[in-house]
Amino acid sequence: MIAIDLGSNTLRVLQMDCSSGEFLYEYQKIVRTADNLIHTGVISLEAKDRIICAINEAASHIDFTKDKIKAVTTQAMRAAKNSSEILEEIYKETGVRFEIIDGYTEARLTISAVLKRLDILGIMPKNGFAMIDIGGASTEIAFVYDDDIVAQSFPIGIVTLSQTYPSLDRLENILPGKIKIINDYIQNIISQKGKVDMVVATAGTPTTVAAMKIGLDFDTYEASKINGMKLDLSDMDEQLERLLHMSENMRQIAVGTDRSDLIATGIVLFKSLLKLLGKNECVVVDDGLREGVALEGCKAI
Repeated sequence: MIAIDLGSNTLRVLQMDCSSGEFLYEYQKIVRTADNLIHTGVISLEAKDRIICAINEAASHIDFTKDKIKAVTTQAMRAAKNSSEILEEIYKETGVRFEIIDGYTEARLTISAVLKRLDILGIMPKNGFAMIDIGGASTEIAFVYDDDIVAQSFPIGIVTLSQTYPSLDRLENILPGKIKIINDYIQNIISQKGKVDMVVATAGTPTTVAAMKIGLDFDTYEASKINGMKLDLSDMDEQLERLLHMSENMRQIAVGTDRSDLIATGIVLFKSLLKLLGKNECVVVDDGLREGVALEGCKAI
């Protein structure tokens, strides 16, 4: 089974053995699908070319013709006026047909992967957990109480925020107003269903901060080393301070090319969301939408 997640910033590919659950091959590439989307309303031709190049690069390592492929794409394509044309061109060039999924489906699939990882780690909370998944153009906040899942997607992401508010000081000033709708949602769910024991963080911002905390960089990153790690607000502050004082070359080594502005924005956003949930720490899980797509795809085989 080959699962492909075309996000608003990153293309992630996973080949999974459905019988054993083993990950056979993993690939990811920064493609900035949502680059300048906030200003133009469309996916650029440059972004389309980056996506095609990344898919073809992944296909050079995996034989796409021998496995079932399930490919999904999210907020950038949901929002873009030209998503149908772009996805058709990607299909013609790569043979990969993407499905645009809604925000709830995105959160549901991500949760399925997170639940499996928490079970493997043996840290399933007794009274439920909240999940924060910050993407390039959207953020998903979900609550899991036993078998009851409540999830919502919000069109607030690190690519669109960083390109609208390049100054972190400016971002911190406007953020409370931007995320009021998220706060209203969180408080409504908590008032109805109660507080959760834990916050689980997935996606690039928390995984990158966790990696930096234990001395890993973009090239030496290992999911197995950060799965289950705890991060608190002071960790976020410390790694943001480190990132801001690095040279540009050191930033690229630490977090990857063209990612430092996004990670900085993500840290500011993540800290605000964690506070809205009434927590000062979270558990980091690397598994996300890509893994959830693979799990669901395997069930259908």
